[in-house]
Amino acid sequence: MAVPAGRSVVFVTGNAKKLEEVIQILGDKFPYKLVSKKIDLPEYQGEPDEISIQKCKEAAQQIDGPVIVEDTCLCFRALGGLPGPYIKWFLDKLKPEGLYKLLTGFEDKSAWALCTFAFSAGRDEPVQLFSGKTEGHIVEPRGPRDFGWDPCFQPDGYDRTYAELPKEIKNSISHRYRALAAMSEHFSQINNTSPQSKKKKQDD
Repeated sequence: MAVPAGRSVVFVTGNAKKLEEVIQILGDKFPYKLVSKKIDLPEYQGEPDEISIQKCKEAAQQIDGPVIVEDTCLCFRALGGLPGPYIKWFLDKLKPEGLYKLLTGFEDKSAWALCTFAFSAGRDEPVQLFSGKTEGHIVEPRGPRDFGWDPCFQPDGYDRTYAELPKEIKNSISHRYRALAAMSEHFSQINNTSPQSKKKKQDD
C-alpha cells in the first residue's frame, strides 16, 4: 500500500544526527516528508530482518500510521557476524577502541556494515524491507567521535575511516545510503505508476 502523496511518514529515531543524515541522503527524490519521533521499542533479538520486521510492526501499532524504522548492524567476519544487531550495546560498553581490540587475536579484521530500513503503511499493514551493505575493515579508531562506531570502520577502497571521510563521500557509499537508495527507488516507482500520477501525466 502506497502512502498518499504529500503525507508525512514517521521515522522512528531520537537521534537528530541520524535524521539529518537520512534527509541529506534522500534529498528531494523521496516523495514524503520525514518527521522524526522517538518511541521506546522493545529490544528484539534474532536475525537482522526479523528484528526490523518486529520493530516496524510495533512502531506502526504505536503511531497508528505510516512508519519507517532503521536497524544498523556492524558484523565482524572473524566473529561469525557478531556484534551484528547488538552493536549498539557493544559500542556503549566498549567504545570504538574496545571494538577494535575485540579482534586483537584474529588475523581477519574484515567487517561489513548493514543497514535495514523497514516501512509499514500503518497498523496491520505488511512490512517492506530495504537493505544496504558496505564492506570494510575494523581499524584503530581515527577521526571525530560524534557518530557511533564510524571512527573504527574503514570502508574498502578508502584509506580513511567513515569518521574521517567528508559527509558527502560517506553519504554516497555508506550502508545507510544503499538502503535508502533502494527505499527511495521503490517509492518513486510506486508514485510513477499510481493512478494520480498517470492522470497527471495525461492532463499535462
